[in-house]
Amino acid sequence: MLILAAGMGSRYGSLKQVDRFGPSGETIVEYSIFDALRAGFGKVVMVVRQEFADDFREIILKRAFKKAKFSFVFQELGNLPEGFTLPADRVKPWGTGHAVLMAKNVISTPFAVINADDFYGADSYRIIHDFLVTPQKSNIEEYCIVDYRLDNTLSESGSVSRGVCRVDNEDYLTYIAEHKKIIREGNKITGDVDGTPVFLTGREPVSMNLIGFRPSMFALLENQFKEFLTRNIGRNDSEFYIPFAMNEAIKAGKARVKSLHTHERWFGVTYREDREMVMRNLKLLVEKGVYPEDLWV
Repeated sequence: MLILAAGMGSRYGSLKQVDRFGPSGETIVEYSIFDALRAGFGKVVMVVRQEFADDFREIILKRAFKKAKFSFVFQELGNLPEGFTLPADRVKPWGTGHAVLMAKNVISTPFAVINADDFYGADSYRIIHDFLVTPQKSNIEEYCIVDYRLDNTLSESGSVSRGVCRVDNEDYLTYIAEHKKIIREGNKITGDVDGTPVFLTGREPVSMNLIGFRPSMFALLENQFKEFLTRNIGRNDSEFYIPFAMNEAIKAGKARVKSLHTHERWFGVTYREDREMVMRNLKLLVEKGVYPEDLWV
């Protein structure tokens, strides 16, 4: 399992990946690791910024280290393909696609990608694990994405952006359409697509970056990232995102992406005000017996 943990959480106001939410002081990522291990995953690779590696290693994941094989890779701005030079004024990370690419030398088997600050639910890990361990029958590479109902992913504290999944009649992804400023106001859910207001039902399947890849994805990412840099290296706000990379792979016929549906409720800490909601939901799951009160005892 590949965990993306190099973001800073600007809207949240701190490094939310190391904040503690569980009744025994667990971080969200510890619940993800716990769920992944009991679903069958055995190795954990974390993409972090080098300056925060000790926080993850010595403080946050000290007990989880005893349960799985861990390794760290670093997402640094200067880690660019040959022929490209880091602009002197670039401070923003290159995006989730670049983060996944950082693991190309340490992953050689099918793997799942998650965000460190997102809670995905136990059943979602079982679904994606079962897909990844099942041998492919197609001649074209098959990846997967776990999609959530939009209304199971909204924040109580403000608007969010979501990638709405468009699928064919066999549940293969055809496109991920970025929707911004999604918010629930009373009985209405509204959003924005390229500056145009839209109404949403809440039943739309959306991606929360729980994605299954095979090692062949690294070569695709490398080529796409070079093309991205050629066009955007001078734009300080540009980012290379996983959904863009997946759309390009599908469009070019390089891969098919199976959309796997989950009824789990996603939650995360987009805003600092979300913290109490996350703590409340985790407490309820512990009370229902989904998780032990202390994950690692």
